[in-house]
Amino acid sequence: MTKVQTAYRYEIERFRLARNGGDVALAWRFLERAHILSQTVLRLHLHVHAIMFVFAISHREWREAWGQVFRLLLAPLGSLLRRIPLGNTGRAAVSAFIPMPIPEDLQRIMDDGRT
Repeated sequence: MTKVQTAYRYEIERFRLARNGGDVALAWRFLERAHILSQTVLRLHLHVHAIMFVFAISHREWREAWGQVFRLLLAPLGSLLRRIPLGNTGRAAVSAFIPMPIPEDLQRIMDDGRT
């Protein structure tokens, strides 16, 4: 397992703990971090968007749920064309096409994963 995959699993576990504890905002934060880590691995990228979709539905966040459907359809094309906006948090409130700053701790993991 790569460092990126290990970190991704860690963020997903942190999401589950926050979700189970009822902290919706913190749960979304961990999903956003998992999304950033997942962007270059299509399987993980689709996985996190599926989790985001289910989480949005469970909280009746309909705009977010539709945004996740769009991203689930778009992610394979972006991977194929190598047009992934790195650092993007993957949420419906932000454009699916705009790169965003990557948190330093995640950048270090992603850089280590390439060596």
